[in-house]
Amino acid sequence: MRYLTLITLIFCAFISLFNYSSAAVVCPDWSSQRLEREIAQLSAQLQRWDIAYHQQGTSLIEDAVYDNLREKQRFWLRCAKKPVSELNPPKSNEPNLHPVAHTGLKKMPSAQEVAKWMRGKQDLWVQPKIDGIAVTLVYQQGRLTTMLSRGDGQYGQDWTAKSRHIPAIPQEIADTSGQLVLQGELFLLMNGHQQKLSGGLNARSKVAGALMRRTLSPDIMQQIGVFIWEWPDGPQTMPARLQKLHELGFPLSQKFTQPVSSLEQVSQWRESWYQQALPFATDGVVIRQQQEPQGRLWRNKTASWAVAWKYPVVQKITDVTGIELSVGRSGKRSVVLLLEPVTLDDKRVARVSLGSPERLKAWDIVIGDRVAVSLAGQGIPRIDEVVWRVAVRDKAIEPEGPPLDFLSCFTPVEGCRAQFLSRLVWLSGPQGLNMAGLGPATWQKLLDARLLDSLIDWLFLTEEQLAQLPGVGSKQAQKLVAQIQLSRQQSLRRWLSALGFPTAGLPMAQRMSWRQLQQFSEQQWLTGQGIGPKNARQIQRFLHHPCVVTMMATLHQQQLPAFD
Repeated sequence: MRYLTLITLIFCAFISLFNYSSAAVVCPDWSSQRLEREIAQLSAQLQRWDIAYHQQGTSLIEDAVYDNLREKQRFWLRCAKKPVSELNPPKSNEPNLHPVAHTGLKKMPSAQEVAKWMRGKQDLWVQPKIDGIAVTLVYQQGRLTTMLSRGDGQYGQDWTAKSRHIPAIPQEIADTSGQLVLQGELFLLMNGHQQKLSGGLNARSKVAGALMRRTLSPDIMQQIGVFIWEWPDGPQTMPARLQKLHELGFPLSQKFTQPVSSLEQVSQWRESWYQQALPFATDGVVIRQQQEPQGRLWRNKTASWAVAWKYPVVQKITDVTGIELSVGRSGKRSVVLLLEPVTLDDKRVARVSLGSPERLKAWDIVIGDRVAVSLAGQGIPRIDEVVWRVAVRDKAIEPEGPPLDFLSCFTPVEGCRAQFLSRLVWLSGPQGLNMAGLGPATWQKLLDARLLDSLIDWLFLTEEQLAQLPGVGSKQAQKLVAQIQLSRQQSLRRWLSALGFPTAGLPMAQRMSWRQLQQFSEQQWLTGQGIGPKNARQIQRFLHHPCVVTMMATLHQQQLPAFD
């Protein structure tokens, strides 16, 4: 029977052509020269961000993005077999020496790492990790004499004059014992801020901006609070330290510093502060030991007696490892980004749809770029931003050939394979003939074996032909033949949907016979509910397309009930 329609199929093919008219992370497959170039570009940008953060008090990038790119730099350095040293803040040009150096905090990536760090340690306490600006306060004989920005941890800017305009900072304290040094955070006072619901709200940048201005804004200064998290060489026990801070005019430290002895307790406080209303923005918790070295031993490096555990991220940053251009059954082209797999809300994300090729151009994404991914409604992954672009910009993929539409590629002619495969997948799917066992992989094998020349050639496949396909075998072939036979009994509505009949016309079409469909005019289709002029034209074009006419004639000749 296939050969009876050979001439028509050849013509159909011509019309179709006319209508067409994780695994482990591995080092990038780059030359050594390119790897050097990529490392140099990323390192230079990281240094610019470091200078802005440590010397100017300005955060030009989200902490999570910075941390991720810093880790990417370390990874590339290891790939290039270069030394990876501990990060030190860029040396400040400020002449003001901190009396006690500011240390850094090592960020714990998981609960397991927190538990590992806590093991064997005693007298542990947890505090919220407030999102603000670190400063040193120096009191002499009970009077505030100096306020320094953190800077590089060793040297900072003199903000003493600005401290006089911040009511939250006591200018005098009830301690006249000599020099008293405190380290803490200046933050934006907020009313009932819930971190989980509202995020950081750019609170840190607002404080930094206010302190960097030459002309101070009294209104903003009134909104700045202070949280003391270190008292070098202060009282030996944490309870005594916190009580004394309260008496000196720093009550928040006592209120928000809690004793813990287990990971479970740390997790409970972390979750509580993440969800409850607080007077400041936070981005995690700090776990610290009561016992600390003498202040003279502190260095502007990562502390050994305290670590940070940040809140769960709502987005992940990962690499683009590939770009695929797919074609749907209606001819719509779409771009899918292949990603280094990440987990978001217990969902593994390894690919994300970007939309049309035009959107790919607008995003300017190439393989090797680093992107931020999150989950949109119904758990669908999406690209939020490109956080880093590689230095070498390979040309983006370009769709080849003329545009495709809902009437192109009813046959697998050159340039039509992708859309033709999508048509087959739809045909056997739940919206079509619902044929178990005939999915994308099986259709791909049939195409590779050149057993399909039209959208309905599978009706004539034999058990022997199917059994010869790679990975099929005789038992699977029998099941496929059974599905093919069952499909012959499907309703006209299912067959129409399977072949690509415009969806808007299906409710009306299911009440008619095949012959009535052929005789219906465009004006008659317009009487159907929800069918406008565009839908009516598409229905008529579909029913009178040579490929569709040929297929329906063949189905009628095969005496399928739907086309009898």
